[in-house]
Amino acid sequence: MIVTDLTTYWDRYAGNLPTPSREAALKKALRWCQYNDHGPGPELLGEPESALELGCGRGDAVAALASTGVDSTGVDLSAEHIHAAHQWWGEVPGARFVQGDVLTFLAGTDQRWDVAYSMWGAVWFTDPETLLPLVRDRIKPGGRLVFAHAPAVTGAYGVQGMYANGFQGRAVWVHRWAHEPQVWEGLLRNVGFEHARVWVEPAPEADHVGTLIGVAHG
Repeated sequence: MIVTDLTTYWDRYAGNLPTPSREAALKKALRWCQYNDHGPGPELLGEPESALELGCGRGDAVAALASTGVDSTGVDLSAEHIHAAHQWWGEVPGARFVQGDVLTFLAGTDQRWDVAYSMWGAVWFTDPETLLPLVRDRIKPGGRLVFAHAPAVTGAYGVQGMYANGFQGRAVWVHRWAHEPQVWEGLLRNVGFEHARVWVEPAPEADHVGTLIGVAHG
């Protein structure tokens, strides 16, 4: 697939995902780290009655939460991801999937959730100075934001960019935002999260890439 914009970039990514069994997908759905059976799990979300995933992919985490009685919504830019989510999990009561830009979705809804979360998703790929205020406004009092993605490369901070089609294809840019934990904590507090903790969860083996995890509330 030739990437012409960010939507087709994520559509191509969706087409390259492995397809485990549904049982295996649900088992791994609420793990924050990229290593199997490592690091924190769903306990970071607390005990919400409603949840919003920012960049839900195929919707595994949305389905996992909905299957426990949590009213769960997932938003993703990729139509392929949302199509797969409906195919895989559309019959799960309480699971809803919306195709669209996260910023547009947040700005256009009056709904509030107990928790918003991003598992290697939109928090990594969206300017936090634009995204975090919108997220804060859509979280109920006492609710929280939880996110995880790769830590920043030492010495390379702020917005990072890459060419979606390589160096000889159409010029389409994909951006990620990389900050050290204390910078993320400052960004979260600046938009009204009174309590923010961001850390790098070590990998199970020394000298391997860890996982940046953030939990903010209040």
